[in-house]
Amino acid sequence: MEKKNIDWENLGFTYLPTDKRYVSNYKDGKWDAGALIDDPNIVMNECAGVLQYAQTVFEGMKAYTTADGRIVTFRPDLNASRMVDSAKRLEMPVFPEERFVDAVVQTIKANAAYVPPYGSGATLYVRPYMFGINPVIGVKPADEYQFRVFTTPVGPYFKGGVKPITICVSDFDRAAPHGTGHIKAGLNYAMSLHAIVTAHANGFDENMYLDSATRTKVEETGGANFLFVTKDNKVVTPHSSTILPSITRRSLMYVAEHYLGLEVEERDVYFDEVKDFAECGLCGTAAVISPVGKVVNHGEEICFPSGMEKMGPTIQKLYDTLTGIQMGNIEAPEGWLKVIE
Repeated sequence: MEKKNIDWENLGFTYLPTDKRYVSNYKDGKWDAGALIDDPNIVMNECAGVLQYAQTVFEGMKAYTTADGRIVTFRPDLNASRMVDSAKRLEMPVFPEERFVDAVVQTIKANAAYVPPYGSGATLYVRPYMFGINPVIGVKPADEYQFRVFTTPVGPYFKGGVKPITICVSDFDRAAPHGTGHIKAGLNYAMSLHAIVTAHANGFDENMYLDSATRTKVEETGGANFLFVTKDNKVVTPHSSTILPSITRRSLMYVAEHYLGLEVEERDVYFDEVKDFAECGLCGTAAVISPVGKVVNHGEEICFPSGMEKMGPTIQKLYDTLTGIQMGNIEAPEGWLKVIE
């Protein structure tokens, strides 16, 4: 398929509408058949449940052009499963996992001309989401819902190369024990906006959130999980019931163990031990891994030995291996790549 006439090399990480999006509606206790449509706009009542009580969940994923010219997406079955968990927690109807994957495939295929060419550094971002759409004035779940998938081509997260970032320990809490930190709900991201704007205003790139119960353990940032590398080259990631189970993090831990032969560990990570790690990274869909060079805790600086100029050696290997798998240069574990065409 002929690609759209887009300056792929200079794309930003911003919304650019594509030709088609998928829509399915839930009414009278069941989902309709769903369809691809042209209109990117949504019409809803002023009292829609999503507008009044933030009843919405979403996922984020990407489609790539591989080295051999295929269009693929990465582990969509895990996104489908995570959305089921998110929907259940917010008392929303489950969109069946097999239909989720099919809707993602249909939407990517319908917008194949927007999947950036191999080697451009750009990708097609895919956003499945669901929200309560009927009028709700009392505090209760909506009765009707809409599930949608849209796509938008985005540029590489790192413009001009990867540089380690500086993050601060946030004074704000991201999630409460027994709250919604483990699901991908819009409300979690809304409450993080003030914290990230505050961090940026103070000259930092991101926040490090500690657990809200004791404020002694590392949790995550507003939109990414942490990976640490010990001085003896063990890969460690925090464990917590209030951390979003990142698909990228799970994939990186598998790569560390099964491709690079490293010891891996998911456990409580106390802030007091952060100073003892050799490397630190933030992992998520957008950047895969963002290297962290420095953590600042109210004036106290923790500088990782990997420095502020480039990724540390182990995080670089993790990044190169996972992106190599996603782009088809390294053989993927079975089921990791869903071929679109």
